[in-house]
Amino acid sequence: MGSILSATGSTAKSMDRHETSGTDLNKRVKVSAYEYGSNLRIIPSLPDELSFQILARLPRIHYLNLKMVCRAWKAAITSHELSQLRRELGVSEEWLYVLTKVEANKLDWYALDPVFQKWQRLPPMPSFVNEEESNRPGSGFRMWNVVGSSIRIADFVRGWFWRRNGLDQMPFCGCSVGVADGYLYVVGGFSKAVALNCVWRYDPFLNLWEEASPMMTGRAFCKATFLNGKLYVVGGVSRGRNGLLPLRSAEVFDPKTGQWSELPEMPFAKAQVLPTAFLADVLKPIATGMAPYKGKLYVPQSLYSWPFFFDIGGEIYDPELNSWSMMPEGLGDGWPARQAGTKLGIVIDDKLYTLEPSSSLDSGQIKRYNSEEDTWVTIAPQVPVNDFTDAEAPYLLAGLRGRLHVITKAANNTLQVMHAAVQNNGDNRALGENVLWNTVASRNFGTAELVSCQVLDV
Repeated sequence: MGSILSATGSTAKSMDRHETSGTDLNKRVKVSAYEYGSNLRIIPSLPDELSFQILARLPRIHYLNLKMVCRAWKAAITSHELSQLRRELGVSEEWLYVLTKVEANKLDWYALDPVFQKWQRLPPMPSFVNEEESNRPGSGFRMWNVVGSSIRIADFVRGWFWRRNGLDQMPFCGCSVGVADGYLYVVGGFSKAVALNCVWRYDPFLNLWEEASPMMTGRAFCKATFLNGKLYVVGGVSRGRNGLLPLRSAEVFDPKTGQWSELPEMPFAKAQVLPTAFLADVLKPIATGMAPYKGKLYVPQSLYSWPFFFDIGGEIYDPELNSWSMMPEGLGDGWPARQAGTKLGIVIDDKLYTLEPSSSLDSGQIKRYNSEEDTWVTIAPQVPVNDFTDAEAPYLLAGLRGRLHVITKAANNTLQVMHAAVQNNGDNRALGENVLWNTVASRNFGTAELVSCQVLDV
């Protein structure tokens, strides 16, 4: 949900005026209405079962105010029963969650209700653990000393070669975001000299951040995505003896058990054809994207040698076989790259889309993968995006309400959420000028930069 109010000084953060949190971060709030009195009903004249049916059908945008009616209403709205009932009734809503970088060391989350076109600000993520714990040996993996994202992957790549002794001065950066089981997850990151394994999740009904089970490996700039009810995390970088170490490892989180499990390492098979010494000293293999496509994880990969990056195709993880295989050449080699080799990929109706920047700064192209011919096909040649070279993420992609959306910033600092509307039902293999980009919502975020986005269906 959201509000302009916030509470500080607690590891679990809420923006409700009356929200409280317990000392155990992994315990959820008890939500039974009868906690406040055996004779207190949600709606006095109705059985609670019927009251839940009514509340479940209300638009989620109203829940923030409804929680302030009384304690029984608040308990009902923040309950698992309500969220589960919404799914069973088919009235769950997809909201867009956008992560922005306001200043060098500050991240802000915003949620967009696309139906009512209203924005709500999320509570701030916890910034650090208590000082006493942070001074304990080995506690660095739990520290979020500075919540921000002032360093991009390109800066870290440069650090592999020229700033190997300067990692201690780097602020927090490089966290990844994903969704699973109705929660928004923020995983990992780099805080000064430490690659973090900490995980925070946002509960949209409680409107607070909770600490979840940490990853098995501390990593920054990893890739995260949702597949078959689980959250997958692959690659990234960690701290090595002579600078930053690219990671081949991968792991998966099961929200039902709250446990992480290790996956087989990415082989980086194409990188193995190079001489080992040359590879270790000059070229660094790294996962540059990930998309859940046809029941598998598709991970494009690159080799970096600052300031250049070289495509080496990619690899596919099959959860059923628990193994990696080579990605088709046309898919991997033709996957367009964003800033510093980052490759966007979004799947809608079992179709894989990406955005390729153009040579100009005010347009791009939407491409769709043709698995039969192993090629990328341009379906929208003119996408009105602004590619600011110094921006964290000049543009983002999201699959919202069954449509492809592009999130970008205009020259006047207005964030725009746009979707493609087809003007006729002509040849959908090459839509060309038949695509009209409509602005779903907009908001002026000032100088804030885009970092990432996710869609939650709750």
